[in-house]
This record gives sequence, structure tokens and C-alpha cells, in this order.
Amino acid sequence: MNETRRTLLSIFEEGPATGPQLADRLDISRAAVWKQVEALRDDGFSIDSTDAGYEITGVPDYGAAAIEFGLNAPYTVDYRDSVSSTNDRARQLANEGTVDVAVVADEQTGSRGRLKRSWTAPSGGVWCSVVFEPDLPAAHVPLVALAAGVATVAACREAGVDAHLKWPNDVLVGDDGERGGQKLAGILTEMEGEADRISWLIAGIGVNANIDATELPAGATSLRELVGDVDRRIFVQRLLESLAEQVANPDGVLDQWRQYSSTLGMDVRVETTNRVIEGRAVDVQFPGALVVETEAGEEVVHAGDCEHLRPT
Repeated sequence: MNETRRTLLSIFEEGPATGPQLADRLDISRAAVWKQVEALRDDGFSIDSTDAGYEITGVPDYGAAAIEFGLNAPYTVDYRDSVSSTNDRARQLANEGTVDVAVVADEQTGSRGRLKRSWTAPSGGVWCSVVFEPDLPAAHVPLVALAAGVATVAACREAGVDAHLKWPNDVLVGDDGERGGQKLAGILTEMEGEADRISWLIAGIGVNANIDATELPAGATSLRELVGDVDRRIFVQRLLESLAEQVANPDGVLDQWRQYSSTLGMDVRVETTNRVIEGRAVDVQFPGALVVETEAGEEVVHAGDCEHLRPT
């Protein structure tokens, strides 16, 4: 979507506007205004000509223009019907110098999760990767991953699902033993930079939204299975707005994560690259490390795979 159309939509958010008013504010001719209005109609917007001027009376179900219309977050949207991975597309944009953009796709054909695990991402899900240019050192990147988890849970709960967070990056519902629940969403972060400064950071978020259980792997569920289909346009808007709020207020991320966490207070087994740690998860520590109380004392775990253990 070009900048003129984006500005036109922001004007329509304020209410109806006449052709002359739009021409003056956009600094284009009335004929050009009409062409831009027609382009928005082609994109799926219902725009009526009333006595008060042009007025949007209907918004398309999904897509860049639909998500940006009414979005209260500082991101433009790069929408794709199908893409190998929204993180791959986000990385391409980041390497071109584009930041503060959310790549959104209807489906991913080559998606992956943490540690390059496969991730089922069919049409109907919410597949979104946001490119940031954060002012923080590389060591603080885990905090952004926690912020993405908090934002995802907030959006799921607004949709009516009592989702919770399992350290480090899973959004789950219910409790089915060692997995900690059925997987509803996941987070994957990537970055490029040096020790003292990040060039760009990507937060990839995948949510099983309007997807049948038969299309998902064992141990996974979807919003459709739990509460029925959701309005993905509204869901993505809430997700991006919550993410922007969390990233802008990093001091509050840990407290919010603790509130949504199902890992804290659980007996856990954490597999790191070189050992296994078992004990009680008692806290999460800046910038995202899990604190585990073991028989030998507290262990601070910065990365690993976590299992929830049933009490013996």
C-alpha cells in the first residue's frame, strides 16, 4: 500500500471527508483523490459517498490495508498471501534497512520454530514477524522475546482463551503433563548486530488461529477449536498494539510475564546444551533467565528446553 493511500485511511479514521478536503490535505487533485478511493475499494474497503463526504462503511477481512486501518501501533504492514516464512521476509526487509514493519502472511510454506524445529503454519493462522531497530545490547534480546510472549497471551485472552506462558517461548492452554498444556502459539526471535548494539531484531509470532485440529500436530490446538473462529484483523491489531506497548515499557515486561506464566512454581527439568537441571522454577530474571531452585541451590538458566514435571 502506498503512502498516499495509507494517509487517506488515517484521515478516514477521523470520520467522513469531502473530495476537496481530501485533495487539500493530501496535496493532490480531486481526480487523484477519486483514483485513490477507487484503489481502496479494489482492496476491499466499502466507501460510500454521503452528504458529509466519503465514508468507510466496511473493512476487508484481512490484508495490509485492513490491518493498518485503525491500528494504534507504530508499524506498517507487509502482507503476503503465502510466504516460506515471515521471519525470512522480515530478515530481507531488515537487511534492506526497513524497520518498524510487521510481516503478516495467511500461510507459511517453510516455517520453523526454535532450534530449527518444523512448525505447521497453514492458511487461517496468524503468522507475523515484526522488525525492530531496538536501542539495547545483544544480551538483552531475551526481554523482547518475553514481551512478544506477553503480547500474544494478552491477545489470546482478549479472544476468550485462557492462555499461559511456558518458559522460554511457548504459549499454551490447559495442562497435559510434561508439556505443560496444548501448544497454541510460539515465539522465535532473530537478530543481527554486535555485542554493544543491535542492527535489527525480529520477533516472529505464530498463532494457531482459524485452523482445524486435523491440520495440527499432536499436542497442539487452535483458537478455532477452543472458541471458534476469530476476526484475524482485530486479533493482529491487538497483538501488535500490545507488543508495541510492552517494548516501549521494558521495565514492566518481567512482572507481566510472571503474571501469565505457568512455569513458575512448577517442578521442571531444563535441558541446556551441556547438562540437565531439575528443581522448582521460582522466578524469571532480567533479561529472561529462568531461576530454578535445586537441591544444590539456585541455578540461573539463560537458555534451554523446559519440561513441567508432575509431583511425585
